[in-house]
Amino acid sequence: MGKPARSGSLREAEDHDLAWAAARGDMEAFTALVRRHESQVRAFVARDGGREGADDVAQETFLKAWRMAGAWRGEGSYRGWLLRIAWTTLVSAKRRRRPEAGPAEAAHYDSTDARIDAGRALARLSEAERGAALLCFGHGHSHQEAATIMGLPLGTLKSMVARARTKLIDHLGETP
Repeated sequence: MGKPARSGSLREAEDHDLAWAAARGDMEAFTALVRRHESQVRAFVARDGGREGADDVAQETFLKAWRMAGAWRGEGSYRGWLLRIAWTTLVSAKRRRRPEAGPAEAAHYDSTDARIDAGRALARLSEAERGAALLCFGHGHSHQEAATIMGLPLGTLKSMVARARTKLIDHLGETP
């Protein structure tokens, strides 16, 4: 099977070349991909799942990505593919945790009032709404990219983002 045509930035083109090499078992190419995307994956996981456990989920994400390297088809960005793996890994990790653990608050991240308020507002969202909001608002992904990462139809993702936005605005507009 040949490589699909690439579009996008030089960095994405380099990612595609590295990903194809990793799919053929090239550990150095995969290591380069990990170095390029590790901070973004960790940030996404930490924002949605809390700092505690983020390293474990990120590590599990990259282990899965290595094991599934041959499954990458070159559709979309490699970062998007990794974030989809991170999302499913995070959801699975949350389901394995005890219910009393609950969603992490941003207060663990930073002690500023704005971060605490944002963390509380995010904690009020459903898991899917929080993931959609973080991907679109926190990480700057388009609706289409976020839908692909979360494995959702585009219309469903857009509805989730709209609901999340409304809930966040309502919560953040409340007086303490």
